[in-house]
Amino acid sequence: MERRTFITLIGGAAASPFVARAQHVVKVWRIGILDTATRELNKDIAALFRGLRGFGYIEGQNLVVEYRTADGRNERLPDLVSELLRLNLDLIVVRGTPEIIAIKNTNTKIPIVMSAVVDPVGLGLAASLNHPGGNITGMSSIVTELEAKRLEILKEIVPGVKRVAILGDFRNSAVVMQWGEVQTAARSLALEVERFDVRSADDIRRAFEAATGNHVDAIRIGVDGTTRPNRGLIIELASKYKLPAIYSAREFAIEGGLIAFAADYADLYLRAAAVVDKILRGANPAEIPVEQPTKFDLVVNLRTAKSLGLTIPYVLVARADEVIE
Repeated sequence: MERRTFITLIGGAAASPFVARAQHVVKVWRIGILDTATRELNKDIAALFRGLRGFGYIEGQNLVVEYRTADGRNERLPDLVSELLRLNLDLIVVRGTPEIIAIKNTNTKIPIVMSAVVDPVGLGLAASLNHPGGNITGMSSIVTELEAKRLEILKEIVPGVKRVAILGDFRNSAVVMQWGEVQTAARSLALEVERFDVRSADDIRRAFEAATGNHVDAIRIGVDGTTRPNRGLIIELASKYKLPAIYSAREFAIEGGLIAFAADYADLYLRAAAVVDKILRGANPAEIPVEQPTKFDLVVNLRTAKSLGLTIPYVLVARADEVIE
């Protein structure tokens, strides 16, 4: 064999592993997630990752996730957004209204996928649901009749209810909007409603004490950056003060709350995964319609009802999606 031929063969053999490796380079996507609750407390986030795995995005392989949480302290959101925007991400997923507003205020052009923002059009995030027109799209959690249904459920399970406390963080524009819907629904149902603005665990304790002192018959708990991280405390106080409570997210009832009626947030996260996939494949967020809830959860905790001395009507139990006995 000629020397030149031998060297060529050796060189080709030596190079081939590197060529093979080059042909198998895997694109690694980097996404940020911004939430007011920790990843451990956010029980719905698993649905997002399940959906992403279905599209071939696997954390630790071809997907890097930068999760940032305000952990119930919304004043931290601007700093968290700044941190995420420095990380050269392909996309950011946000949970709710305070998070999306914090990002919107930066005027960033990075694609943003919402998982549960109440009113994207009203907040100026989208020109319309069908044609958002900017870099923000995803899921809206707005369903205006939910508040009326929650108050109707309270009337079913609390005989003679006349006065209902409404507890939430009114810094959140979504909570303010829901308060307007509650007032409208309360008038039609001949109920009095009293709002309690809570921004910390201490506020929550004071709110329950004041609500009891004001002789409210039941309480409606919203889901926001203050109530979600403090749901264990809220459930404990509702039990302590013997206040029947209806919640705006299923995990409250799963963890000991009386009853929850809400959009299926896990389903919204699952559907958000499809939006993430479209954008990572090159779709323009401006042309991806914002979607609304199609599934709702009614969860009844009979153990808690028994501890409160309440009998849940059979028809309500029969139509529940989940019953805890």
